[in-house]
Amino acid sequence: MRTGKNLRVEFTFALALGALVAAPLAAQKAPAVIAIRGAKIHTLAGAPIENGTVLLRGERIAAVGADVEIPVGAQVIDATGLEVYPGLFDSISRLGLTEIGAVSATVDTNELGSYNPQLLAATGVHPASEHIPVARANGITHAVSAPGSGGGGFFGGFSGPVIPGQASLIHLTGWTIEEMLIRPSVGMILNWPSIQTRTFDFSTFEFREKPFTEAKKEYEERVGELEDWLEAAKHYAQAEAKGSKDRFERDLKLEALAKVLRGELPLLVMANSARDIKNAIEFVEKHKLKMILAGGAEAWKVKDLLKQENIPVILRPTQALPGEEDEAYDKPFTNAGELDAAGVKIAFATFDSADSRTLPYEAANAVPYGLPRDEALKGITRYPAEILGVGNQLGTIEAGKVANLIVTDGDPLEITTQVRHLFIKGQPTSTDNRHQQLYEKYRARP
Repeated sequence: MRTGKNLRVEFTFALALGALVAAPLAAQKAPAVIAIRGAKIHTLAGAPIENGTVLLRGERIAAVGADVEIPVGAQVIDATGLEVYPGLFDSISRLGLTEIGAVSATVDTNELGSYNPQLLAATGVHPASEHIPVARANGITHAVSAPGSGGGGFFGGFSGPVIPGQASLIHLTGWTIEEMLIRPSVGMILNWPSIQTRTFDFSTFEFREKPFTEAKKEYEERVGELEDWLEAAKHYAQAEAKGSKDRFERDLKLEALAKVLRGELPLLVMANSARDIKNAIEFVEKHKLKMILAGGAEAWKVKDLLKQENIPVILRPTQALPGEEDEAYDKPFTNAGELDAAGVKIAFATFDSADSRTLPYEAANAVPYGLPRDEALKGITRYPAEILGVGNQLGTIEAGKVANLIVTDGDPLEITTQVRHLFIKGQPTSTDNRHQQLYEKYRARP
């Protein structure tokens, strides 16, 4: 019988042997060099490059241009007649957090309690989600996975916890979350409280009305509770700065909120109606917080205020109905163009998992209604990266940036365009997915 000592010796020996075997393999494995040659390259950092070359070395873009020298031994991909774009960026999604909405065991978007600022979405991401390769097949290479970030109703906006946690930025490939993770947190989600005089009762499937005074009182109580949390976080941060940690119990919730107060994390404020947006702006101005508006169905009504306060907007899907009976049918489509014309920086997002693949078409549908085509494309590549503080890593095709790219046979905003090659972290990545597998299966049916 082996003793505990013998087991420890065997385990240590196995580790040492593994290290000896792995060391020469690691030494022999040089960074992969891939050259995408002959394509029209849309860098989104300047004018398109005709008949250009993008050189990838390891996880980064090594060079891009019309006269890039291709090293001997590089893997060359002939992309003549094709186009290269930065990988598409779904700036708020639920990818990896939900699989089948009707099956609660597969939905990990919320935890118990109204305030969970310490929670990171990354800890709940399921790398094997079937939605991830489906999104990837349509050109989405990276996304923000956000807790409690459903699209929300038009008036009340977003249900669930007031602060469900922090949003994480991930690559859409990897066996583990550690392999997928780009940044553990890009912002704190805040579902802005709304004055709701009309609510839907799912037990009776009927709308219920309440007096405005009652609804406003409930709203003020929720905002007051939110201010209490921030005040507690402020005192916690002050005590922490004085080095008196040993005198009180560590509080992870207040510790996370303190990062927001210090400006280390922006608030991703989920709000749709003009009234809610104005109230949220007033709140963040009062507490001197960084704000990114998310949702923004009626952002067009307060576009001048958003411009004045330099608040960017991550827009909800354009493929939606108007919020009010007497509102123009095309308001969901014109919203982006009006904001852009006012000088507000915008990005598009799906706020979903199953529909993340439709991201390019959410941007495309704004183009016939006033948004310039180049701005629509930047709204799903460059601008979300800049808004979320990762513009130095993602969003454009430039030397030194992470090599998340797509090679297409046309404009990615067009539904007929196909993704021919996809690269994440400089590696060719499969576009195979469950949709394609089922298509092939039933196409071959006798």
